[in-house]
Amino acid sequence: MFRIVICDDEDTLIGELQGKLEQYAAETGREFCFFIYHDGSELLREYKPEYDLIFMDIKMEQLNGLKTAEAIRRIDSSVGLIFLTSLKQYVWKGYEYRAVNYLLKPVKYGVLKMELDRYFEHYQGKDQPYISFANDSGRYKALYRDISYAETAKRNVMLHFEGQNQVIYKNMKEISALLCAQPQFVRCHQSFVVNMSFVKGVEGLEIMLNTGEHIPVSQPRRKEFMMRMTDYWGDML
Repeated sequence: MFRIVICDDEDTLIGELQGKLEQYAAETGREFCFFIYHDGSELLREYKPEYDLIFMDIKMEQLNGLKTAEAIRRIDSSVGLIFLTSLKQYVWKGYEYRAVNYLLKPVKYGVLKMELDRYFEHYQGKDQPYISFANDSGRYKALYRDISYAETAKRNVMLHFEGQNQVIYKNMKEISALLCAQPQFVRCHQSFVVNMSFVKGVEGLEIMLNTGEHIPVSQPRRKEFMMRMTDYWGDML
């Protein structure tokens, strides 16, 4: 089941696009579940990290598609995004937000089919594991591969991913169990879990990350950490 979002302030276009998507689903044997929004602010309020593909109008009354896409990319880096527009001058601007492509209105079925074929060719079966969570700042979806490290933040945990630092309301024991179930993570300190794919080097009791950050490795955990890193680097060679 693929979760498809249509975000547009024109009911007529929504109905026409949904009809064409249902035609494509029937022809290809795929199952689509639709989520309809009439404005970017409405989409952001009810955003779910489980969405697979978003069709979004660029020009909307309250919050336009470009600003909505900018906000979405801060919380979800992996969702597919196809812009809908009748204004070609906005097309290149849309690619700043890693759009899959754009469709000119009115949407022609042949063009839609071509874009969907391309989307499923590149993305189907390549879903990356992720963690989704909410805090006082909003809702977030972080791919495990993008989390560089986690650290204790009072009674909670701070996740570091894609240049962001976001609190997740769980303790380190819970997050460590969750992250370390993934092969690239290791607990290097009572208060830190690190993604080994981000490790650039180790000096004494300090781990250097390719982000430029330094985090500690405790003396009791250093031997096991170095063994894990040796195995990980060996597998990567």
